[in-house]
Amino acid sequence: MDFKIRELRTVAQGRKRLLREREAYSQLVRQGLSNKEACRIVGINEKTGRRWRNGRSADRRQKAAPPIHKEVPPSGPSRYLCEAERIHIADRLRERASIRQIAAELGRSPSTISREIRRNGMPLRGDTSRWAYRPHAAQSRADARRPRPKPSKIGQNTELRDFIQHHLERRWSPEQICHALKSRFSDRPEMHVTHETIYQALYVQGRGELRRELARALRTGRTYRRTHRSSTKRQPRMASNMVMISERPAEAADRAVPGHWEGDLIIGKGHKSAIGTLVERSSRFVALVHLPEGRQPAQVRDALIRTVSALPAQLRRSLTWDQGSEMHLHTQFSTATDMPVYFCDPGSPWQRGSNENTNGLLRQYFPKGTDLSAHAAEDLAAVAAELNSRPRKTLDWETPAERLAKLLATAS
Repeated sequence: MDFKIRELRTVAQGRKRLLREREAYSQLVRQGLSNKEACRIVGINEKTGRRWRNGRSADRRQKAAPPIHKEVPPSGPSRYLCEAERIHIADRLRERASIRQIAAELGRSPSTISREIRRNGMPLRGDTSRWAYRPHAAQSRADARRPRPKPSKIGQNTELRDFIQHHLERRWSPEQICHALKSRFSDRPEMHVTHETIYQALYVQGRGELRRELARALRTGRTYRRTHRSSTKRQPRMASNMVMISERPAEAADRAVPGHWEGDLIIGKGHKSAIGTLVERSSRFVALVHLPEGRQPAQVRDALIRTVSALPAQLRRSLTWDQGSEMHLHTQFSTATDMPVYFCDPGSPWQRGSNENTNGLLRQYFPKGTDLSAHAAEDLAAVAAELNSRPRKTLDWETPAERLAKLLATAS
């Protein structure tokens, strides 16, 4: 209410349209106040309040007036709290019963009861530090929130929509965009959405909040959703003189020390071209290996030596690879770089999970079925720089470049 509450009036003031008073009275009644209390606060006669609350029929002197309460839909399915349950909650709260006791008596989850009190309670008049729970007002609030569909936040807020579209064009994931919104607009809840809201705006037919073509900027490149399926496992291809991952130092497993890398190849069209991928385990820093001549063992060995030799000594501790034939000359690589190579168990891609995840990200830049030899070394460097400057959830939303710089500063 944005007007001054009047004192109780005892002198008639003639006919006067009480539009703002009627609106204030309606708000107070919806909050659960009685007719007598609401009339006292607003400064009207109780008979006037009852007429506003209940409506009036037409006669020779005045037109009919609807009641201030709208007809609310009946309570929904049993998974929603009903009015009787809300009355039980209010009674037990007055008896100082605990949330878990009330939940057990109603056969509900304690979180359901806690959420109901938090969402539908209201601060006490004159003491905002204390809350009251009025069951009938809570039921009205719940019924008013229930109708669907509700207007979408993205469709109503052009600033929010433009921010999301801009970052989708930069190939950010919806989850990264949501965290950026909370960080940049921490004091503006209207700019906060969940990643599922963005996916719905892209995929659900009829929404239209985001341009349909932006769905192709997602990692999957799909314009419709698909259910998860179990991925096929590649057949193991043995290399000679392998040192298995079980013998890798413990410091590599806990990601506490920088310099332990995971590596693999992404393959191009017709298995005729490839790009080497290296991921530092602690920071998820990415380095791409240019293989313009092919992926034979000697070619992979020479390209890896050139890439790894450019790294500082403290970042050359170990390399973990799968059992691909391209690493057949791993002993020569280790001799040239003083960097041991450890091999994963057959059919165990999760043992180099960071690299597998990165390869999935890289497919957004280098799609399957394309000729990877067409990309120059400068192109690979630009892609790696973009990945290394993108915030990552697993790094508490730091970028790989920022995390690696911190680790190197600490180590030195």
